[in-house]
Amino acid sequence: MADSKAAAKKQETKKPAKKPANKKKPNVFKRLWKYLVACKGELKKITWPTPKQTTKNFLIVLVVILVMGLFIFGLDQGLYKLLGLVMDMSNS
Repeated sequence: MADSKAAAKKQETKKPAKKPANKKKPNVFKRLWKYLVACKGELKKITWPTPKQTTKNFLIVLVVILVMGLFIFGLDQGLYKLLGLVMDMSNS
């Protein structure tokens, strides 16, 4: 029984793999149309934010930009003053 299974397995491995029939690809316009239909289906699955959510997120982004800008400005001014002190010490 085991010998027959082993022999059958050997015969399966010896068979060359059949190549699929030469199927032509559909022309470019059919493929493009299929792609666009798939995109339309995917766009329908998206949950878009409401105008209220969009406004809230926009304001959050503006506040973060303002805070980061002020932080970078303060850091820049502080380092500039520190550099001025070092330069004054080297001139003395």
